[in-house]
Amino acid sequence: MAEPADRPTPGGTTVPEPKRGGISGFLHLLGPGLITGASDDDPSGIGTYSQVGSQFGYGLLWLALFTFPLMSAVQELCARIALQTGVGLGASLRRKFPRWLVGIAILGLLAANTFNVGADLGAVAAAGSLLSRGALHALWLVVPVALLIIGMQVFATYATIFKIFKWLTLALFAYVVTAFFAHPPLLEVVRATVVPHVEFSKDFVVALVAVLGTTISPYLFFWQASSEVDELAQADAANPERGRRGLRLSELRAARTDVVIGMAFSNLVMYFIILTSAAVLHAHGKTGVQTADQAAAALAPLAGPFAFIVFSVGLIGAGLLAIPILTGSATYAIKEFFGFGGSLASKPRQRPTFYLILTLATVAGVAMNFIHLDPIRALFIAAVINGVVAPPLLLLIVLLGLDRAVMKRYVSGKVSLALTGMATAFMTVAAISMFVTMLAGH
Repeated sequence: MAEPADRPTPGGTTVPEPKRGGISGFLHLLGPGLITGASDDDPSGIGTYSQVGSQFGYGLLWLALFTFPLMSAVQELCARIALQTGVGLGASLRRKFPRWLVGIAILGLLAANTFNVGADLGAVAAAGSLLSRGALHALWLVVPVALLIIGMQVFATYATIFKIFKWLTLALFAYVVTAFFAHPPLLEVVRATVVPHVEFSKDFVVALVAVLGTTISPYLFFWQASSEVDELAQADAANPERGRRGLRLSELRAARTDVVIGMAFSNLVMYFIILTSAAVLHAHGKTGVQTADQAAAALAPLAGPFAFIVFSVGLIGAGLLAIPILTGSATYAIKEFFGFGGSLASKPRQRPTFYLILTLATVAGVAMNFIHLDPIRALFIAAVINGVVAPPLLLLIVLLGLDRAVMKRYVSGKVSLALTGMATAFMTVAAISMFVTMLAGH
């Protein structure tokens, strides 16, 4: 019996369909991979890259090239697992590994996500305060921003949410354009891009873990997989609850293209934020970004006295893109672990438990802002936490990809295993080195 034809989904897809022209067609074709890649440059990423660029100059530019194949391989593996099994990552992990082990891993994800949500909410609020030139205190804006995000998740349709997410990715291009106005020294930039610079100091190792944590983030693993499953469900809207009977090669090819483009977008933005911060801040002796105003100063060559506006809009756009994905990935992980239904494609009245957890995840982030953490510092800390939580989760995902009983003919090959294994090993060594340097006091 012939397989049914691939059908478009309402909110973007990795399922092949006829091409459209222009940027609208490009954004429509790309789905979970583009959104995952763009959400990777969340306020935590922007804050971390700004601090790293101001502190170490061009010293960590090489990480953009180094992490691109690693994060592409990791996200491709997460997508491939979801497409093959037809269930989210939490459910797949629970089926293969002891429940207590997966539970610990998901608890780590929830802790990282909660802090990340709180930091991102604080950053969006700080950006709003910056736009008002201090007339509105940042803390006053945290709750309204949270309500806006909850309202979007509860009342907007699945298709509308994805359209909003896609267009918000364009706000991140401000950081790419700015670098050309900063006129960095070309030879120094090229050398820093292709020749790794390493320092054996506590500050450098912590910065390394932070960059890795905000680039190869645990929440992206779960979001990528769950998004692919939702796309498949939307493609078979007549019977969305039935299990998958296997992965089609056309779906895998489309997903891989989507992932690679999304990760390239993510690393491009990462590269230019570090580059711009190094050229504008570090080169002029400003080596410690601590506030939103200081981070905004990196955009001065492009926007001059209006740099705070460009920075604020970019930070708000990135936050509104990333926060729903952070809370969504946590909710998907919980529901997949415990085995109840629900997704962003379902109605709140149909799956109240799913939306209750989604709301509580946001509320936890709101509560974190009332312990008076500095927003920019909190973003960096969130990245470090992600860098510590990621390695054990990565190890479980890599082992799952090698299980022929689960993956059948789509088990990880040599290239995938080499890249995902390298990502796991490198992040593990970086996290252990950070703790060693902290304990040694160096």
